[in-house]
Amino acid sequence: MLVALATLTPVYAINAQDVSRLCLTRSLAHLRLSNDRCLGTDWATDKSAYGGHLYSDKAPGMSVLELPGSLAAPVADTDNWPIEGVQLWLPRVLASGIAFLLAVFLVGRVSEGVAPGFGGVSLVAFGLGTLFAPFAAAGFEHVTAGALGLAGFVLAWRRRPLLAGLVGGTALLVAYEAALIVAILACYIVVLQGGPALLRYVGGVVPGVALLLAYNALAFGAPWHFSYHYIAGGNAVNQNSGFFGIHLPYASAVGDVFVGRGGLLLISPVLPAAAFGLVLMGRRYRAEAIVCGAVTAAFCFLNCGYFAPYGGVSPGPRFLIPCLPFLALGLSSAFRRFFGLTAVLAALSVIATTAVTLTWVSLQPREGTIWARIVDLPVALGSSAIARHLTSNVTVLLGSTRGAGAALVSLEAGAALAVALVGSRPARR
Repeated sequence: MLVALATLTPVYAINAQDVSRLCLTRSLAHLRLSNDRCLGTDWATDKSAYGGHLYSDKAPGMSVLELPGSLAAPVADTDNWPIEGVQLWLPRVLASGIAFLLAVFLVGRVSEGVAPGFGGVSLVAFGLGTLFAPFAAAGFEHVTAGALGLAGFVLAWRRRPLLAGLVGGTALLVAYEAALIVAILACYIVVLQGGPALLRYVGGVVPGVALLLAYNALAFGAPWHFSYHYIAGGNAVNQNSGFFGIHLPYASAVGDVFVGRGGLLLISPVLPAAAFGLVLMGRRYRAEAIVCGAVTAAFCFLNCGYFAPYGGVSPGPRFLIPCLPFLALGLSSAFRRFFGLTAVLAALSVIATTAVTLTWVSLQPREGTIWARIVDLPVALGSSAIARHLTSNVTVLLGSTRGAGAALVSLEAGAALAVALVGSRPARR
């Protein structure tokens, strides 16, 4: 509960992802795919143009998931989008937020099976100490793709290939890059369970693929025509270079991904411990640890080769977020072997990630790391960068202040970690 309250209550300011997806959501509510008026405003910078009409440049799955929230709290005028508000928060939480809760639950449950007694602290370290947290209540696809990918892996691990395929196919509808997870799971299934199981898995994937290809055909003229083929706007040149903007990893991108202003090692120093934990996990669950390592490596490779490693307004390398639940499955083994060190790294990660969660939209694209701002906070107090750039919160919509909302989120995050750490100590004996 504390993890959910700390991550799902921020109300981020509108961004291009929200507009692009909600424009498609509005079209789907009227059984259409294009939306020239909604995507023709200055708010809509992420879009595709085909056949004289404007379309979202995103995979359609998130727009479908945002339908209930959009219908419950509709945007009245797409010429004047709300900067903040329940019209943005509710669709995000009902799409990405629910997926976030699924992912943290699965990480905790699987981690408990891998290293009994350490599932709870692994759940908290992952849910509050990685880039999953600032994107839990945001209008991006990465958390949902990661949650569905992990769910597919858990089903495959439990030898339910058909269900694993169905979930994998759904992930493809949410994010094209989920194909990496689908392919790795296919290899895992055929090696451990054989050809018949692989056929059942492929049969499960087919409906999702068929829906995606049907969407492509209806929107862009052919099943093999994806939205990224028709990007309109400033990113068109970069997006059309390489493989949809992806090249071989290059030095500056590698630096940004790992040690840049939003680098993984700065925001989530607990992740190297998780990687070591996968090695430990592999002593008992070798094939599963290899899958987790392969998914992590694949998404890191992708992110380090993308023309914009942070993908615009982002607290860090967001394109690798779908691999984080897989990497987090090593946390429980790390806690069991090196509890004190891993606990310190988890605490540092929760502190940094909570600060990022509370400020990342407003502090873009300023220079400096989150740690410099954290150190400055007790010195500068109300005039610090963090205090001046706090994001809104559900409590603000109810009449509170941003400072009070941020304090509440910080207390919830700290309490969740403290309870998890204390609760895990007896299990080491």
